[in-house]
This record gives sequence, C-alpha cells and structure tokens, in this order.
Amino acid sequence: MGFSNLYSTICRGKWFISFSEVDANLLLVHRLLSHDASLADGKSMSETEPLPVMIEHEGRMMKSGNSFADAPQGSTAIIPVHGTMLKYGTMCSYGTTEIAALVEEAADAKNISSILLDMDSGGGSVDAIAPLIDAIRSAQSKRKAVVAYCDLCASAAYYVASYCNEIVAGNDVSAELGSIGVMMSFMDYAKYYEDLGIKQHTIYSNLSDYKNAPFEAAKKGDYNAIRDEELDPLARDFQENVKRNRGARLQLDTEGLLRGRMFYARDAVRVGLADRIGSLTDAVTRSRELSAQMVIDDYIHSKS
Repeated sequence: MGFSNLYSTICRGKWFISFSEVDANLLLVHRLLSHDASLADGKSMSETEPLPVMIEHEGRMMKSGNSFADAPQGSTAIIPVHGTMLKYGTMCSYGTTEIAALVEEAADAKNISSILLDMDSGGGSVDAIAPLIDAIRSAQSKRKAVVAYCDLCASAAYYVASYCNEIVAGNDVSAELGSIGVMMSFMDYAKYYEDLGIKQHTIYSNLSDYKNAPFEAAKKGDYNAIRDEELDPLARDFQENVKRNRGARLQLDTEGLLRGRMFYARDAVRVGLADRIGSLTDAVTRSRELSAQMVIDDYIHSKS
C-alpha cells in the first residue's frame, strides 16, 4: 500500500512544492519509475511505526505515542509535519490524513489545551492540504489554538501554516518560509517504449474531444492549456487564501511575496509571512495564550 500510494502520487500529482524538495527526491523518483522491485513490498510508515507525537506540560516534554489520554491537564500536543507532504501514508512519509486524524484527536481531548504543528517541509502534493486545513479549523472551532512552529515551511506547508492562529519561525539561521506557487511535471516515456518495440495507442470518443486536452497538448510541447486550466487556478486560490488568512500583516508590495519567493526568518516576519521568531518553548507558551484568549473571546461573545 505504501508503494502504491507513493507511485500514484508521483505520476499524477500537481505540486505546491519548492524545487529544492523536488531535487532532494529525484533519486527515489527514478527508482520508483524504473520499477525497482526492491521497493515494491514497502509498507507505509504508519504500518511499521506510529507517528511520533510529543506532549509539553509545564516545561517538560514527554512522548505520547498515538494517544493523548495520559497527558496532564493543560498540555500542548506537538504534532510533526515533516518532509514531503502527501495525502496518504507511504513507505517514505506519514500521510496528511494520518496527521489530521491526530490533530482531531488532540482537539477532542479535554486535557489538551492547544496544538503545535512542528513544520519542517518543502511542500508536497496539492491534495495533501485539505485534510490538515479541515483539522485545524475543527480544533479552532473547539477553542483550541493551533500554532505553526517552522523551520522549512514552503509551498504546501506554508498553505497549511497560514490557517494556523500564528506562525513562529523556529530560528534565525535556517528557518525559511514562502514559495507560494504551484508546479507540475511529468515524464513522457513514449520514445523509451517505442525503442523497446512498444507502441501505445490512445483513442478518445468523438464526444470526448476536451478530455485530457491540456495534457495531450503538453505532450506535444504546448504548455499553455496546462498553465491556464490546471495550474493558474490553483496558484490564484493559493494567493487568495494566504492573503485572507494573513490579512493586514502581509506586505503585499514585497517583490515575489505571492509568486514563489522564499524568505529567511527575519525577512519573513518583516513581510508578514511569520509572526515572530522563537524557540519551541516560546511557541508552546504562545499557543496556550491564544487558546486562553479564544475561550475569553467566546465567553464575551456569548454574553453580548
């Protein structure tokens, strides 16, 4: 299952991802697309090891396994979002559906007061985003703040972080945020198979002349339809969501801010992509302050 999900995503996906993340995975992609049999039996990571979650309480860190039942009252759940983000778990990563389930569990746990997403990711597939956004909104609706604590937080990872109550850059050395944009790539194996004596024929119904038209044009070197119909709408939605979520904090006149540029921590705070630079402890403390404020605001609203 882990191999199948990874292979399918690589072959068909659109990506909110930084190019450095693509480069880092090229060797694995080559092995997968070369049908390396040694990978085919790989199980997903969650089948071999539960997603590691930490609990912070009064300055002490403890492992929680996959349950929050034993956490002390008022704890913060620290949930990792590391590596390339894919919707389903694979042999290389936990899926965002699995991470989202833990966020939901933490939101439902009475002894968890706030949630920290420990983010270190260059982005991932477009379909990986929605499960985490839904889980963040659900937690916030239960008056539990969600704070993004970031080292590398690019593209799809930033899309998700923008929905959090605040974004904390984890340091002023390596922490980097941004890469608001979308890309797509695919391999054309037609010549490879023709050299093996294999000729592929694709036949469309007379009533299906628009089916796969942008992709078929792209195979001939014409990328305009792919850009116009597939990628630009995603990029516009990405930009609009970030603008709405970050609001007046964004310095929209910053060159490249919404068009794929990356910013180190100090500049990210300056242009509004992050709220502050701080340690993990700082981020945990801030998450609890925000949760407490949400409870107070909700009480005041109920009395008005």
